[in-house]
Amino acid sequence: MRVDQESEWSSLLRAANAGDGSAYQRLLKQLAPVLRSFVRRGLARASVPDADAEDIVQETLLAIHIKRHTWIETAPVAPWIFTIARHKIIDALRRRGRRIHLPIDDYAEFLAEEAEEPSMIGAFVDRHIDSLPSVQRKVVEAIAVSGASIGEAAERLAMSRGAVRVALHRGLAALAARAASKT
Repeated sequence: MRVDQESEWSSLLRAANAGDGSAYQRLLKQLAPVLRSFVRRGLARASVPDADAEDIVQETLLAIHIKRHTWIETAPVAPWIFTIARHKIIDALRRRGRRIHLPIDDYAEFLAEEAEEPSMIGAFVDRHIDSLPSVQRKVVEAIAVSGASIGEAAERLAMSRGAVRVALHRGLAALAARAASKT
């Protein structure tokens, strides 16, 4: 990163935050190719194809737009920008997960034909989930059993996201403690 580039980005973002739309456009035009390169390198380091690079760049630019008021004007802007980009890369990698694609036809002979009996873990959870306090039970059922997100569960149960996270953690911890005591 060049010193003059850092200085220019800082002054453009300062002007944009003061309401200069053309300065903001110039900043975004300068950032896009630099972020594109940064994102592609990040994906390559993770041994992931860069098919999602443009989406990550757009998510990064959107995050910069939404959070630009949080930048401390006396601080360098480049570390702030690249931290946002790095977090967007990490988010994309987490969403993607580790996937190995194998054609199922190659393994058809090894697949079970009949449904297996329910697992012991599933039976344990079914049996012990009812013993949780009401709020924890509802949260665990909504998220861990039904697959709702934190936000969906919070909305459905009329709770804050933080309260949902706490109830989920406590409920799962209680189930884990019960499972540990059974072994």
